[in-house]
Amino acid sequence: MSYILTASFFFADGPVSVGMSMDIASIDTISEINMDYTATIFLRQRWTDERLCFDGNKSLSLDGRLVEMLWVPDTFIVDSKKSFLHDVTVENRLIRIYPNGTVLYAIRITTTVSCSMDLTKYPMDKQTCTLQLESWGYNINDVMFYWTRGNDSVRGLDTLQLAQYTVEDHFTSVSEAVYETGRYPKLVFHFELKRNILYFILETYVPSILLVVLSWVSFWISQSSVPARICIGVTTVLTMTTLMMGARTSLPNANCFIKAIDVYLGICFSFIFGALLEYAVTHFCTLHQLSSKELPKIESLRTAPWGAERSREQPHNTSASWDSLTCVVRKEKWHVHNVLSCSEIKLILNNR
Repeated sequence: MSYILTASFFFADGPVSVGMSMDIASIDTISEINMDYTATIFLRQRWTDERLCFDGNKSLSLDGRLVEMLWVPDTFIVDSKKSFLHDVTVENRLIRIYPNGTVLYAIRITTTVSCSMDLTKYPMDKQTCTLQLESWGYNINDVMFYWTRGNDSVRGLDTLQLAQYTVEDHFTSVSEAVYETGRYPKLVFHFELKRNILYFILETYVPSILLVVLSWVSFWISQSSVPARICIGVTTVLTMTTLMMGARTSLPNANCFIKAIDVYLGICFSFIFGALLEYAVTHFCTLHQLSSKELPKIESLRTAPWGAERSREQPHNTSASWDSLTCVVRKEKWHVHNVLSCSEIKLILNNR
């Protein structure tokens, strides 16, 4: 009882060894925008306090409210943005004392931890995140941290089912944190996340490939079908632009470096825009070439004797004259009727 009332603890015999282990209950979210992840963990700490030895061969479980009356390590999570201890229906913490004075302190917490990500290879990237545990006030002369079972001290990752990631590897390490106030014990848990590419294949890569193929379909459409080719070109360009914007919605807006998906979508956009630009250049060059080479032949048809007679028969029917002119051109099998419509021939002659 005197121990509980005074709550005193002295490190006269050297630093107290505190062993730790964790169970990862879930990794709820991994955010590229905020560069963090949220996880729910069961943290267990063990140490020996000889003043708590008692006779018997069974452990003694105490109410969690007695934690305030015992010495416990002041462990905290480094780089944690926010954390909370679960308290439904009661505070999720356990104190268990063994006859030899060993104390087991277990808590269930949910924490959001910062994780710096390199998105250069996105979405074919791998990210390495850490969970670091340190002592807040006790330095290495007072407390020493260690993993109770080495790399097997952290369990639960093998059974996790994440939406966009797969846990490829994980390991633990022991180090020290050096500050102006001293050197403090630190435990680090590393885990490597590989992004699942299937989602991006279905949502980004396959649609972009189909858009490029669709833009190339215009090469098989007649050159005189201007509305059809322009419609395909403009539609694919706008759709590709929307796809590029959608691919960046899950990324931080401040990210100014180029990612792998930016390069890929940029190449696809170049192919689509190039197909539209190719038709514009080809159509312009064709009009320019025909206006310089075929126009004399069209003018000769216009001034031919049969053309004059046709004009005298229907002096006020301009459209009929042009229809007969087109028919004559087709009978002559000139190349012009495969490229120019009647309205385009009118435009060329009027510009002369």
